[in-house]
Amino acid sequence: MNSNNNVARVRREILAQVARLALEGRLAEDADRIAYEMTGSGWETVRCCIHHDRAILRLRVMAALGADPAGLDDIDRPLADYAEAATASAAGRAQAAAKGARGEAKEILTVMDEACNACVKTRYLVTEACQGCLARPCKMNCPKSAIVFAKGRAHIDTEKCVNCGLCMKNCPYTAIVKLPVPCEESCPVGAISKGEDGVERIDETKCILCGKCLKECPFGAVIELSDIVGLALDLAAKKPLAALVAPAVAVQFPGGWGKLEAGLKKLGFAAIVEVAKGAELTARDEAAELAERRAHGEGFLATSCCPSWVEALHKHLGPIEEHLSSTPSPLAYTAEIAAQAYPGYERVFLGPCVAKRGEARRLPLVDRVITAEELGALFVAADIDLGDLEPLQSPDPAERKARGFAASGGVAAAVLASGDSSAEAPKTLAVNGITKQGMKLMETWAARPPEADLVEVMACEGGCVGGPCVIATPRLAQIELAKFVAEGKE
Repeated sequence: MNSNNNVARVRREILAQVARLALEGRLAEDADRIAYEMTGSGWETVRCCIHHDRAILRLRVMAALGADPAGLDDIDRPLADYAEAATASAAGRAQAAAKGARGEAKEILTVMDEACNACVKTRYLVTEACQGCLARPCKMNCPKSAIVFAKGRAHIDTEKCVNCGLCMKNCPYTAIVKLPVPCEESCPVGAISKGEDGVERIDETKCILCGKCLKECPFGAVIELSDIVGLALDLAAKKPLAALVAPAVAVQFPGGWGKLEAGLKKLGFAAIVEVAKGAELTARDEAAELAERRAHGEGFLATSCCPSWVEALHKHLGPIEEHLSSTPSPLAYTAEIAAQAYPGYERVFLGPCVAKRGEARRLPLVDRVITAEELGALFVAADIDLGDLEPLQSPDPAERKARGFAASGGVAAAVLASGDSSAEAPKTLAVNGITKQGMKLMETWAARPPEADLVEVMACEGGCVGGPCVIATPRLAQIELAKFVAEGKE
């Protein structure tokens, strides 16, 4: 679904309002007003009435406060209570971090029951465009004899139909259409499905945190629990913070890297570290690991940078899990770099996706994960216009090849560039986005390995610049990434 849609607009507005209240110290006082202010003059009612819309907006505010809105058991509890809990949680987390402890994990993605449309099961539908033609290829090619003709038009017997789609593929008039359940259709691993009540549920044992359901649900029922309040409170308290900025985030905002650095400094970050610095180490070490595997004839090496891909291997592709690189990701290396350079600082990763929240829970040196959307909301909340700022000049930019990690094929290219140029060039395969069809193909790799020495897999089409929590369109981000790469070191 195009990122220019009303779900994204509403989500970003809520994040900005919550962040503004947190920065100004009015979170508990005014959190309950957000839904009412948003549904003022000009609001276009979506559900049965404005009151229903407000109830759903209220649940969205809960998610922005870091609370899980799934279910309606405490619908009457004031948002002020959640705001106070979020404030207390942020303070408690800071104390736990000082002691080297991590808080209990919460769900990262969840489904908001009240917002879920409980879409009908995926099915095929004959439209008015049907001409009742003599050829009747829909009927002739249906393997279950589910197509019948009456009153000059085709009809589908839903009791017999198995949703194979052959009728749609064979219709010369494109008169048969598929009515999908967008979240289920987008999930490459079948991790989201209907419960007995018709509402979608996410199976955590299958979910790879790719965020495709979050991006594709037209009702915005799939949501992530935000950490924006904790960061806003830390910024307001002027705590020492180090921003670990992914290359994909560096190209999400107008004006280039220099203006983004200036914006982060004005926002309150005392230090800024490119995650591409960690990518330099990842490329170096994966190149060494690849050379060793080739020398011992151990088969292909799969890159370890995309956490969704790593989750897919662990949960669904066990037979080829041994091919996963043991090299730490750029985020892991960058967190180590920041911890050494800025002791005592809280390390905040700024990224384009949901899966990094999951990876960060396994990395004790990463304190918070904030998405590009949340960062944009913080800029709005703090009244920071990047266009008005003088760009900063980075004294030590990352290498070009490392900045290229954000695009599909970029990791493999960097690994090859970091290897032994005198050796025979390894064969590479870049999987540009994890899909249902792609998962089926990768399941065959245990018996029929790909004809490649190095396999790079990105969950998002286009790479990290196409993540589920970005702001810029992937096409624009790709253009800006090319500029960003060109500004890096050789």
